[in-house]
Amino acid sequence: MTAMDFFGCALIAFGPPLAMFALTISIEPIRIIILIASAFFWLISLLLSSILWYIVVPLQNNLAFGLVFSVLFQEAFRFLLYAVLRKAEKGLEKVTTANLANSRHIFAYVCGLGFGLMSGAFALVNVLADAVGPGTMGLRQGTEYFFIMSAATTLCFILLHTFWGVIFFSAVDHKNWVQIAWVVLSHLFVSCMTLLNRYQAYTASLLTAYLILVITAALAYKIVGGKVTNILKCFTFSK
Repeated sequence: MTAMDFFGCALIAFGPPLAMFALTISIEPIRIIILIASAFFWLISLLLSSILWYIVVPLQNNLAFGLVFSVLFQEAFRFLLYAVLRKAEKGLEKVTTANLANSRHIFAYVCGLGFGLMSGAFALVNVLADAVGPGTMGLRQGTEYFFIMSAATTLCFILLHTFWGVIFFSAVDHKNWVQIAWVVLSHLFVSCMTLLNRYQAYTASLLTAYLILVITAALAYKIVGGKVTNILKCFTFSK
């Protein structure tokens, strides 16, 4: 039973992102390099937020304090990653056949997915380790839905980071401050909503997160030039 929990939650959280990696990133070596680089940038943001949490002793017991600054550090390093990628475009064009100037949305997507995968790995790895056993949630305290809710939340954040990356890079290119504000504020809002999970209010936090995900996905799709007709074609058969 515990093994089923482990593999089920792992596949819920990382199944779609790994499929995205296999189908859209693994086919191009330069995309793999950028994915790893973006994951490294997220790790540095985590390191700095951890150092800040360690230094500010009076607020160590206040989870909201660490959460807010963690989000701000992540967004700061998202911008830093954007700046580094733009500076390196000419050099990267020498080692790839792709025209990076015409593939900016693709690399923004890759950077976002790298952020999301590393974020999801750190968010869920301890939960998956506990899911293996030997105990089972819900026997004495807690809820039996903890593992699946954690997996669903992790999946949501991985996809959100992917779409946030697309929106953020495009917004900085065009100096669209409204879209930049949407990325930062929606990230803060969704992250703060997860604080409700300590009261087992999983429904409120999860529904809110997925609502923001739908809005963010629609905005990212519009930014890259997507059309409603293209979505409809996915559900139609051509002879």
